[in-house]
Amino acid sequence: MITKEYPPNVYGGAGVHVTELVKALRPSIDVRVRAFTGSGSDGAPGEDGTTGYPDLTELAHANGALKTLGVDVAIAQDVEGADVVHSHTWYANAAGQLAQMLHDVPHVLTAHSLEPLRPWKAEQLGGGYRVSSWIERQAYETCDRVIAVSDGMRRDILRSYPTIDESKVSVVYNGIDLEGWRRLDEPELVRSLGIDPERPAVVFVGRITRQKGLPYLLRAAALLPPEVQLILCAGAPDTPEIMAEVTALVDDLKQTRTGVVWIERILPRDELCAVLSSATVFVCPSIYEPLGIVNLEAMACGVPVVGTATGGIPEVVADGLTGRLVPIDQATDGTGTPLDPDRFVQDLAAALTETVADPGLARLMGRAGRARAELDFSWSSIAERTLEIYRDLA
Repeated sequence: MITKEYPPNVYGGAGVHVTELVKALRPSIDVRVRAFTGSGSDGAPGEDGTTGYPDLTELAHANGALKTLGVDVAIAQDVEGADVVHSHTWYANAAGQLAQMLHDVPHVLTAHSLEPLRPWKAEQLGGGYRVSSWIERQAYETCDRVIAVSDGMRRDILRSYPTIDESKVSVVYNGIDLEGWRRLDEPELVRSLGIDPERPAVVFVGRITRQKGLPYLLRAAALLPPEVQLILCAGAPDTPEIMAEVTALVDDLKQTRTGVVWIERILPRDELCAVLSSATVFVCPSIYEPLGIVNLEAMACGVPVVGTATGGIPEVVADGLTGRLVPIDQATDGTGTPLDPDRFVQDLAAALTETVADPGLARLMGRAGRARAELDFSWSSIAERTLEIYRDLA
C-alpha cells in the first residue's frame, strides 16, 4: 500500500481511507505500508509493517511535485516481492507505476480526486501542477485496475481519461469506522470550544481549499436566522490567498452575528464526535467531492447532512431521508465553479434554514443517516470487495 498520508501524518479523506482500509485488510492478508513522512524518518521498516520515507535532502528546495517524485523513486525500489501494489492519489501513483514496470507486479490505484478537476491546484504547485497531471494520466492509463470511490467518480474518470478501458474501472465506496465515529453528547466539552450546546448549530469540517466551497458557505451563513451558530472546523489552507479570503469573510460575518466559531486546530476524534453530535445539521458545500468521508462521519454521529448535489455526495446523502441536497449548475472547464454563484448561495442558505427550523425532523434524518452508514459503508464489506480485486489480478 503506497500513500502520502498515513498516521500520524493524516490531513484529509485519502489518509483516513488508507488507514481504515489497511486495518480492515490485515486480518486477511499481509499488508506492507510505504508512506511519505516529509522529514524525520530514516526509511527503516516499522514493527507494524509500515515504512516511512522522508523527502530527499537533495530536493529540499525543489518544486513540490519534484519532491514527490523523489520519494516515489525510493519507494518503488523497495516494493520488490509484493503480489499487488496499491497506490493512492497522484502523490503515490508514480511509485505504483514504477514498481509495476520494475518488478512486474499488478498496480491498483484508488481515485480519491482527479487533477483535471482541480485546476486551482496550480495556485499551490505552480508548474508542478502540470507535472502532477502528467503523473496521474500516465498511472491511470497504464495501471491494471482503477478503483473509484463512487459512481460519480467513475464517470469523472472516464470523462477525464477517455482512453481508459471502462472494464478496468471498479466502484468501491469509502467507508466509516462505526465504532470510532458515534454519537457523543458532551455539552461541557463543546462549551470549552466556544460552542453553545443550547443554540442550533451548523457545523463544517474540512480543509481550506477551493473544492470544499467554504467561501460560498460563509456567504450563505449571513442569510441564516440570527440564533443559528456556525461552527467551522477548518484548517490546512492550500494557499495564503484562499486563507486570506476565508479570514476576511469570517471577520465580516462576525460583524453582523454572534455564534461564529472557527476551530483551526485538528481535533482528536472524540472531540470532533462531540462537536458533530452537538450540531443540528452538518454542511458539505463542496463544488468537487468524489464521495466525502466527512459526510459519513457526520451520519455516523447521527447528524443530518446538507450537501451539494455534485460528485459522489448524492450517493451518500439520501435527499429528504438523511439530509438535503442543494442543486448546482457548474462550469465544465474543470473548476466546478457555480454558473450562478448567488443562486447557489441562496439555495444553500434555504436548505440549511429549513433543516434547523425543524429540529425533530433533523433528529429523524440523523438517525436514518446512522442506519445508512451501518448498512452500506462498513469497512469490512469494503475490504472484502477490495480483496476480490486483488485476487482477480494476482
